[in-house]
Amino acid sequence: MTDAYRPKSRRPIAQPLRRTATTAVALCCRLNVHPDLISYLSVVASLIAAVCFWYSARWPWLLLVAPLFCYARLYCNMLDGMVALASGKASRRGELLNELPDRVSDLLVFVSIAHSGLAHMLLGYWAGIAAVLTAYVGTLGQAAGAHRDYSGLMSKPWRMVVVHAGAWATFFMPQVSVELWRGATLSLMDVACVIIILGCVQTMIQRLVRIVRALSQGT
Repeated sequence: MTDAYRPKSRRPIAQPLRRTATTAVALCCRLNVHPDLISYLSVVASLIAAVCFWYSARWPWLLLVAPLFCYARLYCNMLDGMVALASGKASRRGELLNELPDRVSDLLVFVSIAHSGLAHMLLGYWAGIAAVLTAYVGTLGQAAGAHRDYSGLMSKPWRMVVVHAGAWATFFMPQVSVELWRGATLSLMDVACVIIILGCVQTMIQRLVRIVRALSQGT
């Protein structure tokens, strides 16, 4: 389909990871699975991860399970765009439906961490806010006429990697904490949230600089 809609900006996907989805993309196209359905499934995966984090203080083994659904969410996020292009179903509407579930997924994960009892509530919420703002900077640049920027230390996949590290470290080393000052301590999930927040700040700054430069050069 030569006249099919093609998104102007797409998240770069490493070739080895792209190859893992070849069979899934072909199967989805054969079964006529709509890419929007895959986008919605990413929210379902995030919701399951969120439930696992929410109850992880009561049942710590859920910390081993939750990151797996975070990765399932990422896989769906990759798969929906690939299926949309392969099936000729890419559209402007699809771009909206691809973006909004992502932000819902971020909030589901980090709000549940905030209420898990394993991290300071404010840190969990600020990690969620930082994640949403980081994506917002990219979409803002695209709306202003630049290409969508995916650079920076704390893009969506790396946020989930840090969450995974924090969850498994908490499970295997539940008594470990980081001492600050005046007796204040951070749990390992707190540390993960702080890393995400600081990484998101760096990512937002880097993306803003690149977007402003691109706009000033008219590219």
